[in-house]
Amino acid sequence: MASHTHQFTWRRYVLTILIVSAVTDSSFAVTHYSVPEEMEEGSVVANLAADLGLDVKTLTKRKMRIDVVGNQKYVDINKDTGELYILEKMDREFLCPLKTATSCFLKLDATIENPIRMFNIEVEITDINDNAPHFRRGTMPLDISESSSVGERFSLNNAVDPDVGTNSVQDYHLSSSEHFAIEIQTGRDGSKFADLILKKALDREQQAVHNLILTAVDGGVPTRTGTANIVVRVLDINDNAPTFDKENNKIYVMENSPIGSLVIKLNASDLDEGTNSDIIYSYSLYTSEKTQNTFTLNPDSGEIRVKEMINYEDFKIYDMEVIATDKGPNALSGQCKLTILVTDMNDNHPEISIKSFQSPIKENAPLDTVIAVVSVGDKDSGDNGIVDLHIPDNMPFKMRESSDNYFELIISESLDREKVPEYDITFTVTDRGSPLLSDNETMTLELLDVNDNVPQFPQSFYTIRVMENNAPGALLSSLTAFDPDLHENQYLVYFIIEKEIANTSMSMLFSINPENGNLYALKTFDYEMEKEFLFHIEARDSGVPPLSSNVTVHIIIVDQNDNTPVIVSPWRAHGSMVEEKIPRSTDKGSLVAKVIAIDTDSVLNSRITYQFLQVTDATLFSLDQYNGEIRTMRMFSYRDPRHQRLVVVAKDNGEPALSATVTIKLSTVETAVKAYSDMTEVPLEYDIFSDLNLYLVIGLGLVSFLLLITILVTIVLKCQKPKASKAAPPCRNSVISERNSTIADSTLVSNDAYWYSLFLAETRKGKLVVRQPLPKGSRYIVSSIPRSTGLTETSDSAASTLQASTTSSSSST
Repeated sequence: MASHTHQFTWRRYVLTILIVSAVTDSSFAVTHYSVPEEMEEGSVVANLAADLGLDVKTLTKRKMRIDVVGNQKYVDINKDTGELYILEKMDREFLCPLKTATSCFLKLDATIENPIRMFNIEVEITDINDNAPHFRRGTMPLDISESSSVGERFSLNNAVDPDVGTNSVQDYHLSSSEHFAIEIQTGRDGSKFADLILKKALDREQQAVHNLILTAVDGGVPTRTGTANIVVRVLDINDNAPTFDKENNKIYVMENSPIGSLVIKLNASDLDEGTNSDIIYSYSLYTSEKTQNTFTLNPDSGEIRVKEMINYEDFKIYDMEVIATDKGPNALSGQCKLTILVTDMNDNHPEISIKSFQSPIKENAPLDTVIAVVSVGDKDSGDNGIVDLHIPDNMPFKMRESSDNYFELIISESLDREKVPEYDITFTVTDRGSPLLSDNETMTLELLDVNDNVPQFPQSFYTIRVMENNAPGALLSSLTAFDPDLHENQYLVYFIIEKEIANTSMSMLFSINPENGNLYALKTFDYEMEKEFLFHIEARDSGVPPLSSNVTVHIIIVDQNDNTPVIVSPWRAHGSMVEEKIPRSTDKGSLVAKVIAIDTDSVLNSRITYQFLQVTDATLFSLDQYNGEIRTMRMFSYRDPRHQRLVVVAKDNGEPALSATVTIKLSTVETAVKAYSDMTEVPLEYDIFSDLNLYLVIGLGLVSFLLLITILVTIVLKCQKPKASKAAPPCRNSVISERNSTIADSTLVSNDAYWYSLFLAETRKGKLVVRQPLPKGSRYIVSSIPRSTGLTETSDSAASTLQASTTSSSSST
């Protein structure tokens, strides 16, 4: 069925050629056939003999043959049947490799002899979908900064399909992603490519790498697909990406330009510093290999030069995309699209003339305001003399034709001097000849400032800490606002908004320099009197009308350790000494006195600790450093003086610390002797210098000394008298008992146990206690207290006192 269809088509072509041949010379007749590529060997194309009107029986005799013009012999004729058949499979992509070729023909010459005749035959090879789309790179790495804005585009490597027409790449699909999408673009030659669009902001800390799959789909039946992996690495922090002076450039290059000639010098700038501002230029993945082989790009200077011979007939337009990448640790890049137009001969360039240009203008100029009048012309005629005028698309202006070859530049969008202070407007005029010729002229439009910006403080609330006791006129802070306007519109005046506190105006406490915003204190502040102030400062520009804004200022007075602690307890007159009396029998841990001091400074500076500065006996009293309580560390002994002098210092926690002292004189008071029913106590007085008269002490000492000498002499004489019956008793001077003044009746106490059974010495209470009734008429002399009892020895004066007490006790007993 297909062969019948082809035969019908071929006969139609032959009929058309025969009609043409009837009108023109037969030598120029061309027989056309159309066959799909990849037909099997031996497949019949058409009956060539019938189409040419030749007798099949004479083909062998007339030596009919087929010659292929400039190609391998893919078809031949069957001389027996006159049919044109496939000799070898034909691949359209091999025979016609250029994508720009919409038709692919195989030219043949059919020759016969007797007589010699030649026929021109064209076999059109039609495309079938025998190739799947494929990418130049199976993996496309992309480095995208996390600071990239939503909507930003990233060029992707386009897929290539050798097929043509609907069998070539028709669509792209991206795997599911919440951050990315694609947008399909169509090139000048009808090819499809995809731009990667950022639809949601990236966060490197959440996800550092995004793996995507890009699928290219052709339009054949059935469809074929090809995939590529897109690996997006999210780069962290590089504030400014390089930017080109112009994002879109159109350059005209004459064909046959010398190799090495300069096409354009791109200029990209980076607001960063150091290595982050060093820029490397490179082609993007969107730039075709043909373009990269035709033009060379200097990665350091950005110069684009001719690399190989340019032929207008091969390529008329070169589209490229240049990426400027900085050398920061996380490189950022900017993109610039260039269109290089190869021009053919055109001897007159269009002309442009600026008839009027209004600059400067106010930034609040209304829309449709005419800025410039431009005239254009071209000395050529026809299409070469028709010119078009345009300006860059990324400007808030547009061109409006006013009359023949006259155009007006008008404002199409609102202007803002603070964003763009001036515009370099490039007027480009292009003719419609082939090739295109153009000319351009750049004018600088300056914007005049109007007062449309309110002064702004860096902060809406200022907290300023001021140390008390400050010097009047001291600088507290500098409150500076910013106004992006110019000249008088940015000259600011500062003043304090009046506010009264306790009938005191803020202007009486503070002043501000109206020119620079320096805030000063007009008085010395006292934390104990004033702790904080709250008021407003206004900044007003000098424009017409003036604009202003205000800021809240909170002044906090910081405490300084300028108050000395005051001792309020124990109370005393200024400079006097506090006198206290305590019983001498006070127990250990008893409260003697409590010192209380107060400080009017803040909490930190008013924290008070107490210490002894001077103390008569450091082992007798303790002082709590936090509550000031003075307590006894032990009981009073006979060695302790009656009067104790304590000097206590109360010190605050400031820097430097301040202190106050109090002197306390403690006097001990004696207590009465207690009598017990079950035992008799003899009081012992240890503090002899405070209770006995000095003369009495001396008299008792002399009497005791004489008595001791007499006893010692008597003992020595007794020990020297010989005895016949038994040995002399041992001499002992501890205790001697006598009865009725006779030696025979004397009882000698010769051991400590007997003495201890009669008496008990309580040294802590200064008493000698009789354990049992003593014999009448007995007399006891105590000169020392044995160490075995655990009691300390007494002095001679103490021994005399014990003797007198014992004697008195014996006589009473």
